[in-house]
Amino acid sequence: MVLSRVAVIARTVFLEVIRDRILYLVALFALVMVIARVLLPDIAAGAENKILLDLGLAAIHLLSVIVAVFVGTGLINKEIEKRTVLVLIAKPVSRAEFIIGKHLGLTAVLAVLIAALGLIFVVLLGASGVPFSLSSIGLALAFMILEAALLVAVAIVFGVFTSSLLATLLTFAVYLMGHLSQDMVAFGNLSENPAVQRLTNTLYLVLPDLERLNLRNAAAYGLELLPAAPDLWGHTIYGLLYTGLLLAVAILVFSRRQF
Repeated sequence: MVLSRVAVIARTVFLEVIRDRILYLVALFALVMVIARVLLPDIAAGAENKILLDLGLAAIHLLSVIVAVFVGTGLINKEIEKRTVLVLIAKPVSRAEFIIGKHLGLTAVLAVLIAALGLIFVVLLGASGVPFSLSSIGLALAFMILEAALLVAVAIVFGVFTSSLLATLLTFAVYLMGHLSQDMVAFGNLSENPAVQRLTNTLYLVLPDLERLNLRNAAAYGLELLPAAPDLWGHTIYGLLYTGLLLAVAILVFSRRQF
């Protein structure tokens, strides 16, 4: 029963978001990549293949982040602002099921989006004769999905107790700092200031280390840059655990809210 209720919520979110012009992003990506393929030989002769690989992976990542942040922050907040949450929680659905269902629905949308963009990207590379590693690109896309799921959880956490605008800004801040967290620790160590070191280490422990989930350079520049298999499994477990922790926080906060 619990799984069926979560599945119904997830399916509703999936269909709603898919209808909300998300698939237009696929057409936009295809158009941008075709234009890039035509223009790059004239702009960067000799390096167009590497630039195309970088550009394609970066575009897929950026589009997934935009959807995760802007749609994710409104998943719960929109229900609260429109007061439709009162109808939902009056039904035999727990608040935990509501949060998890929303998260799984949007994560499924992002998985479909990233897979579709990745397929277009691979077809374009093959048609253009650009050498690439299918396994490394596939792995990079899988970790993009994992990062997108984590960002959706971050967006939901902020969305359950702040406005949509503030939740969006905070989620983007976490995203940016998450990719800079390792650099912050390095900066703290260079400063040789104990207070700065404590601050940077604390931020590193609190914020998600999103660079663990970034395999785009390895996909673009070679398999030798990929982490070892145990490290990959460790990064996967890290992303899943962090996502689960964020969802637990969102459920706790949402359960204490009075409507």
